[in-house]
Amino acid sequence: MDGMPITGTQAVAIGSDVYWIGAFDPSLRSFDLILKTANGTSYNSYLVRGADGVCIVDTVKKEFQDIFFKRLESICAYDEIKYIVLNHMEPDHTGALPELLKRAPNAKVYLSFQAQGMLKGLLKEGAENLDVTAVTTGDSIDLGNRKVSFINTPFLHWPDTQCTWLEDCGMLLSGDLFGCHFCDERLFNDLVGDFRFSFEYYYAHIMRPFKHHVLQALDLIEPLDIKLIAPAHGPILREHPREYVRHYHSMSVPHLRREGEITEKTLLIFYMSAYGSTGDMAKEVLKGAEQVSGVRISLYDLEGGEMPPFVDLIEEADGLVFGSPTINGDAVKPVWDLLSSLCSIHTQGKLGAAFGSYGWTGEAVAMIEDRLRGLKFKVPVPGVKVKLIPTNEELEECRAFGRLIAENLTGTNAPRVIDFSDLL
Repeated sequence: MDGMPITGTQAVAIGSDVYWIGAFDPSLRSFDLILKTANGTSYNSYLVRGADGVCIVDTVKKEFQDIFFKRLESICAYDEIKYIVLNHMEPDHTGALPELLKRAPNAKVYLSFQAQGMLKGLLKEGAENLDVTAVTTGDSIDLGNRKVSFINTPFLHWPDTQCTWLEDCGMLLSGDLFGCHFCDERLFNDLVGDFRFSFEYYYAHIMRPFKHHVLQALDLIEPLDIKLIAPAHGPILREHPREYVRHYHSMSVPHLRREGEITEKTLLIFYMSAYGSTGDMAKEVLKGAEQVSGVRISLYDLEGGEMPPFVDLIEEADGLVFGSPTINGDAVKPVWDLLSSLCSIHTQGKLGAAFGSYGWTGEAVAMIEDRLRGLKFKVPVPGVKVKLIPTNEELEECRAFGRLIAENLTGTNAPRVIDFSDLL
């Protein structure tokens, strides 16, 4: 290609008997309610031809199925289609599937084990009559002169996701992995505009909560002799494809761990204080936690910071403590803003706790604890709340609270000894 936009309804060759048959959606400005799409997106579908037939990998959003079928028809007849591979069951990839199954009724469907139930939910009726095969890493189908293999990549970003691998030409049809919402009808990464921001933005909102699964997938993908990556959204990566694999690895490895062999547990204390009381409590929580060795502790006033850097810190922290006064029966808005931002990172198993001062009813602490549990934090230490200005005894209670949190974080808290006379 010479860099001119794709026009018409023809399939686009991306390699030896491999074609792009997708669709462009330049007017889309919001995807799945969580991503902004400044210049739209693409729905990438691929056709793989072998000596013994044709394999379709993913389809497009239903609203764009007409152009999808025209591109498909430009390169093959429906009775040539032997296999339909579904890397991901989300509607932007499977919207044209019901109609495709009508037009190619003899095609066999291949998907991950986790996707089987989703297929039934998608089709509602008729799924029981389909020829469906569930596959995992190492499984393959034979197109005669080429093998189509599968790599199980769960939670990237749904439980059902997988990649399709064409070893003979070094092509990875990667589903949402290595994709981005970036619509440019020049299609290939060496021809389109600058999509670096879209690539990293997509990773941050789609893949970031599943970094552990990204690294597991990269363990399978990095050894492959990749010559081209064809994702389900955004540019096809034919120029330096391994750079994008390396970039994914870089974004998935904890930055703090890269700085050296960090063996300490990290504890972050965030607080807001209307009249200074919750702030005073925060300082005492810090002092108490400092009494425990093996913990690196940081204290942040939410009034003086912005959410994105705090989220970055939280992602790599082992424990989080939130302090908030109770105002109008609630925790303060910046605390909720930060907590609501944590859906973009993996929080399960982190330690959480809450404290705060109050004037009338003091609901904030319990409300924060409930939200932390909802985010799969462990909340082993009951929160501390103080009415108005803390006394010296109450500040000492805050120090004990901080110490107990740090002990739970390091596993050095002494086991509780039960006096059986207390049970009588």
